[in-house]
Amino acid sequence: MVSRTLTVVNPSGLHLRPAGVLSQTSMRFKSDVCIYEGSRQINAKSVLNVMAAGIRCGTEIKLVCEGPDEEEALETVAHAIENGLGEK
Repeated sequence: MVSRTLTVVNPSGLHLRPAGVLSQTSMRFKSDVCIYEGSRQINAKSVLNVMAAGIRCGTEIKLVCEGPDEEEALETVAHAIENGLGEK
């Protein structure tokens, strides 16, 4: 299991479009990809779960990946989040 703490930089948070990008990016990997925000655990492969979390700009999250390609998953998904998921 690997993890990294990140800050959401999207001006409007993780609404439909960036949540979709996040989920599609996460689904490319066999590893489980989860986001922790406070005490909540969110399955990053589910666009509905990501959107329902209501994560706003400036929110600190913990990205956790566990599985056979966890290192690559962490680097790829973290890079996407740090770069605004196509919106920055």
